Amino acid sequence: MGSTVFWNSLRFVIAVLAQVLICNHINFLGYIDPLVYIYFILLFPFNANRSFFLVAAFILGLTVDIFSDSGGANAAACVIIAYIRPFVLRFSFGISYEHQSVKLENTAFGQRMGYIIILTVIHHFFFFLLEIFNISNILIILRNTLFFSIFTILVITLSITLFSRKNS
Repeated sequence: MGSTVFWNSLRFVIAVLAQVLICNHINFLGYIDPLVYIYFILLFPFNANRSFFLVAAFILGLTVDIFSDSGGANAAACVIIAYIRPFVLRFSFGISYEHQSVKLENTAFGQRMGYIIILTVIHHFFFFLLEIFNISNILIILRNTLFFSIFTILVITLSITLFSRKNS
């Protein structure tokens, strides 16, 4: 258990630092920054205490909000995807998730991508909905959700591919 806490704490710190120090300054096409800190939520152990997970997701979002001056939008979006994650896991991985035998790096590419895409798009939609907070700007919300999601999914998929442990 001690090593799990250590690795999750390290992953938390790396996610925040990567977001705040690197990703918030990319400005691809003048305005698109990948929101890669959700990597922490995507890879958090599936069998962990749900209450602790929700609190950790809130603290993650709040920490990014503090450094990004985004007024709580990150915290709310993180709690939303942390709350619905079990449903998305069940939808994406089916019986494997029910038996707690899912390891993200060992799943089929399509299942993994479905899981990442669903949670990323939901996170980004709620983030921009709360950040813009004006339903008359729904096209801007949808545009930002689409483009930021594509960029975030590419970066997260590349990092999972590059940094996952290879099983020989």
